[in-house]
Amino acid sequence: MTESQPAIRLTGLTRQFASVAAVDNVDLEIARGEFFSMLGPSGSGKTTVLRLIAGFEQPTSGTVELFGEDVTARAPFDRDVNTVFQDYALFPHMSVLENVAYGLRVRGVDRFERRNRAMRALESVRLDHVAKRMPSQLSGGQRQRVALARATVVQPKALLLDEPLGALDLKLREQMQVELKQIQRDLGITFIFVTHDQEEALTLSDRIAVFNAGRIEQLGTPDELYERPASRFVADFVGTTNLFDTVTSQVLLGRAGEHSIRPEKLRLSDWPADGAGALSAQGTVVESIYLGNSTRVIVDLDVGARVTVLEQNAHSDQNDSRGQRVFVHWQEQSVVHLSAPAPAAA
Repeated sequence: MTESQPAIRLTGLTRQFASVAAVDNVDLEIARGEFFSMLGPSGSGKTTVLRLIAGFEQPTSGTVELFGEDVTARAPFDRDVNTVFQDYALFPHMSVLENVAYGLRVRGVDRFERRNRAMRALESVRLDHVAKRMPSQLSGGQRQRVALARATVVQPKALLLDEPLGALDLKLREQMQVELKQIQRDLGITFIFVTHDQEEALTLSDRIAVFNAGRIEQLGTPDELYERPASRFVADFVGTTNLFDTVTSQVLLGRAGEHSIRPEKLRLSDWPADGAGALSAQGTVVESIYLGNSTRVIVDLDVGARVTVLEQNAHSDQNDSRGQRVFVHWQEQSVVHLSAPAPAAA
């Protein structure tokens, strides 16, 4: 095994359920030490790919390689990966320390060493002070960190995470995102993270694969996916955007094809745009929604399109602007051309 070899290589991976291709001829390489996310709506194939990597599912065709070895036919316990699930799956009758040490006990590690390794794993998630507690005495975030410690204590080469933050409330979820990224950096192992939460994927990932109908719609860094979506699906699914069909694009932008502009790239003014590359269209404000640190303004343009503008709230006094006549401004470079989706294979 060399450093240049990917941690995971999927080649022609397909999983068929009756007449439905849950995973459809996926090729993918994930680098060593990468925080890689698979993002997509329910039924897009992302979780099935994770299960194929873990060995919980067998592919209809194609191969799974882990660190240069073909493991397609191997059982889950014979693959050097571990999985963290959304429901934590902690043993309620065991203490936190016993839960973390369980995998080492199954592997025949002696009592003294497994206790020391389990304590070090708990220290890595800052929970060594709760080692003697039972899972029922912990908060949701603490239980999630215990599950991470249990999964990493056996030192897998890759960690698979199946929507592990999905059961947490928003505040705790945001807190755990920061901690999860820090844990991954400290451990230096490959994380493969499955989520349907776009913001979560953008926050955590080195790279993201956006799944749609069993295929990878686009693969790239968070900023590539957000700033340069390759299709209407990616533009609409990753974050919020203003989508313009071919007719509206021609009338509003003077361009052929489909296009999009992110809400934060638009500005409101009482005057038409002025300056190189600056464009504008007039319209009427139909709704203004206060979001705390920003305000979402919905504008019906005179040309027939409706756009969303996201304005940062620099001042605390927010006035109802419904019915006001405004100009919506944007820069030419903020407009993204959306390529047509690739035709389905015959």
